Amino acid sequence: MASYFSLVVLLLAAVHSVIAAVSFTVPKQAHTGSYRYAPLDPAPVGISFEFFAFPSYFTNVSATNQCLSNWKDLTGVWPPIRIGGTTQDRAQYDSKTSAYVVYSVSNPADAPASLTFGSTFLTLAGSYAGSVVVGLNRGKNNIQNTIDAAKIAVSQVKNLLAIELGNEPEYYSRNGQPIASGSWSPAIDAASQNNWDISVGKAVNKAPIIQAGNSNDSPPTWGAAELIATENATVKQYVKTYAHHNYPGGTVTSLMSHKGISSNLHVFDADVAAALKEGKPYVFGETNSVSGGGAASVSPTFGAALWTMDYVLRASYSNISRTYFHHGTVGNCQYCFWGRYSMGAPYYGAYTATAFLAKASYLTALDDGSNNYAAYVSFNSDGAPLRALLYNSDYFSGSGSRSSQSFTLSGLNGSSLKAKRLTADSAQSRVDQGGKATFGGQTFTDGGCTPAGTEAVESLAVSNGQATVTLKASEALLVYLQ
Repeated sequence: MASYFSLVVLLLAAVHSVIAAVSFTVPKQAHTGSYRYAPLDPAPVGISFEFFAFPSYFTNVSATNQCLSNWKDLTGVWPPIRIGGTTQDRAQYDSKTSAYVVYSVSNPADAPASLTFGSTFLTLAGSYAGSVVVGLNRGKNNIQNTIDAAKIAVSQVKNLLAIELGNEPEYYSRNGQPIASGSWSPAIDAASQNNWDISVGKAVNKAPIIQAGNSNDSPPTWGAAELIATENATVKQYVKTYAHHNYPGGTVTSLMSHKGISSNLHVFDADVAAALKEGKPYVFGETNSVSGGGAASVSPTFGAALWTMDYVLRASYSNISRTYFHHGTVGNCQYCFWGRYSMGAPYYGAYTATAFLAKASYLTALDDGSNNYAAYVSFNSDGAPLRALLYNSDYFSGSGSRSSQSFTLSGLNGSSLKAKRLTADSAQSRVDQGGKATFGGQTFTDGGCTPAGTEAVESLAVSNGQATVTLKASEALLVYLQ
């Protein structure tokens, strides 16, 4: 009898854990109540292209333009791109070559150890309709070559936002870069950056023009606050933005955890504050799930798509203006959103985040980041709520029963709301291996990135200003408030 009673108690507890809703109140207006609000960039989600691979993405991968255009159709603005990465510090400008890039590798999956690029490389960058950040070489310590390239960038890239001078300088010494042939430290690098910022800025006669920082180690060491403390007024006039790189890593479970995402982003709070104090935006100039092109067991999964979505929103909420997701070697890139022949699951998360942020001016988080359940609201320029996004970051592997969580939104208007669901069979689903992920019932075609399938729009009943909806583990829901 006692064991039967215990079983009943356990069953009731399990039922309660599914039914008990997490509740959030939607503010009637931005900048009201106890919430913190962040201003939004017109296009917070961007792409970083590895330097040597950039021309291939735009000339040999047909999905590139369509995938970017899909986001532009939502926001009205072409997504920002950044061209850079490890190979920018292996690349030398060659004014005599007519090729985009010149290099040799024994295996097409490899990145080149050295390369040259011509003015056509920058002309190609200039053909892109959105803002462009161009990363140039500082590691080789050939400032005149970099200035020559910077002058072409300024003249040819009509939407040039900024120029980076070097990529992840904390690794220069171990990579044998000439600029770090003596001693090398954050302080020595800062002095180098500052001198190059002034020299290049003066040479191209443009200010502000530099995206400064560009390190990968976790702050405060090699961070923006540390760098800013070394800058005088002359340096600061040339700095357009401060950037850092971030690859959280881990397992699918830890990566997609809302609590884990929130914790990871708090590492950058002091650096963001230091940049904003200078009146400069702070961006993730290069980021993705796992460094080195990604991990096959993590980066191509639907769990990584959910991370991408929540990571963008939490970064934006943390006053990180833009998030550039890195795309490496074509055909050898586990975290890439798309390739020549197939889509990657993470694109679905980036698309969902873009749909939520589209044409919004402000964002707030309704949760405190302390558990697995997230809620965000975006607002238009008048401060009226546009959309809410709900996220259940409980992990579902694909085996056993799939848990669910109820979410209740209060402070709503009308009698019903429309919503679109981001879902897949499990957090382990891989679109590139035949798994199916959908947003609002639709997919994106392999090799083409065009939306496909019948759109599925859910209707949420609103009663007394409240609506309750259930999300399965490893799912998200975008709710349209207007």
